[in-house]
Amino acid sequence: MNERDIIQYITNLAPNRGEGVVQGIGDDCAVIGKDGNSVWLLTMDTLVEKVHFDRKWHPPELLGRKSISVNVSDVAAMGGKPLFVLLSVGLPQSFDKEWFSAFSEGIAQGCRDYGCILIGGDTVCSPGGYSFTVTVIGEIEKEHVLYRSNASPGDEIWVSGWLGHAAAGLEIFSRGIDIGGQQFQPLLNAHLNPEARTQLGLELGRCGVVSSMMDLSDGLATDLAHLCKRSKVKGEIFADRLPLSAPLSRAADILDLSPAMLAVNGGEDYELLFTAPPDAAVTVEQIGQACVLDLYRVGRIRQGSGVVLLTADEQNNVREQKIAYGGFDHFGSDIT
Repeated sequence: MNERDIIQYITNLAPNRGEGVVQGIGDDCAVIGKDGNSVWLLTMDTLVEKVHFDRKWHPPELLGRKSISVNVSDVAAMGGKPLFVLLSVGLPQSFDKEWFSAFSEGIAQGCRDYGCILIGGDTVCSPGGYSFTVTVIGEIEKEHVLYRSNASPGDEIWVSGWLGHAAAGLEIFSRGIDIGGQQFQPLLNAHLNPEARTQLGLELGRCGVVSSMMDLSDGLATDLAHLCKRSKVKGEIFADRLPLSAPLSRAADILDLSPAMLAVNGGEDYELLFTAPPDAAVTVEQIGQACVLDLYRVGRIRQGSGVVLLTADEQNNVREQKIAYGGFDHFGSDIT
């Protein structure tokens, strides 16, 4: 079973409806009724040593902040505001107290940065390394919630920020190489200390022109495939529109990797992926400018299913490459 199979198996066991449940499994957050106007957004994520982080290169204070950021990103992906945090900590019997103290400072800093309050959690002894599970509770007006399931043929596909930075940073760290120079610091920072796009998410939720949205945690190929499956549409990505930074391209040359494949398959960007009709482009661009973020139109929604990458050769012949679910999978990823 791969990760999608496991999620589907659990989904099949869960009841489809329940009192107060607006949206259960299938989006970045569960949506629970709060009152006549607002809903709660609930999300949870786990970071496991040697799977999501390596203490050899990940400073504990940045890991603490990242633990908050990756969960807050889910709330931002539905247009909401994060409010409360629950933290579960798994530590070895003889854990490094100084390391954990610095990690806790990072948790506190992340909560301050995103305006959240840590309200509780759990601590357990772990037989095999460090692990951290964070739950974030947010809220949003019911009419402004953005789901994955409302993309329509004709919509354009947008992403915020550069793609592939975190994947390149992780590759540099995991290979243990020193490629030198401050030019590659954005790649390392993207892995160590990602920034959740909270303000952008709020504005896109409020603007009324965005049809669907989610965050980029497992890679553009996989996350867009999730969105397209929920919306019952096909996604087309134009290779020449992928936002590839100069540092990414230079690092990819040194690493002997394709910058486009890092952008398409690489995970943990925590940028926002969203769709909107073509006539909404001016509104979307104005929101990006107000949030001091570059937003990129990278593709389009069509009738059909799956996700493809469109690449044109020198004669303008277009090659269609299937890339659905090409990103990270905990139980059998086939990243290329």
